[in-house]
Amino acid sequence: MIGALRGQAERDVRPGLVSSSHPGVAVGGRAGTLLAMARDMTPEERRAFLSDGTRTGKLAVADASGAPHVVPVWFVLDGDDVLFNCGASSLKARAIARDPRVALVVDEEVPPYAFVLLKGEVEVSDDVEAMLPWSTEIGGRYMGPDRAE
Repeated sequence: MIGALRGQAERDVRPGLVSSSHPGVAVGGRAGTLLAMARDMTPEERRAFLSDGTRTGKLAVADASGAPHVVPVWFVLDGDDVLFNCGASSLKARAIARDPRVALVVDEEVPPYAFVLLKGEVEVSDDVEAMLPWSTEIGGRYMGPDRAE
């Protein structure tokens, strides 16, 4: 099955470079570069960040007991929707069937660090013909186009 997260960015941050005369800065980065505290991304920056490279998403669902369950997911964007695959019998699929509300975080794990946090509801499709192009695109993103099919 394929899930489409149709949510709004709850928070997205990217450090901002500032001058040494700017108040409220922290010293960090290379060679004493001054960095401001995190700033919100524009929608274009957010889409570019989510589409860049092979960052995995960390999808949070609630298991049957209500406890949080977080799993890595490969994904691609369809406009502002985040598309990901999951097996129909997996814990995440069963959790989404019970309660489609999820959170997804995608982060940059190297300095200067940045992340996008999305919260919303997942719409699920079991239509194999509709899923195939998206599954192929997801596979191509993370494994290379020659191994996607």
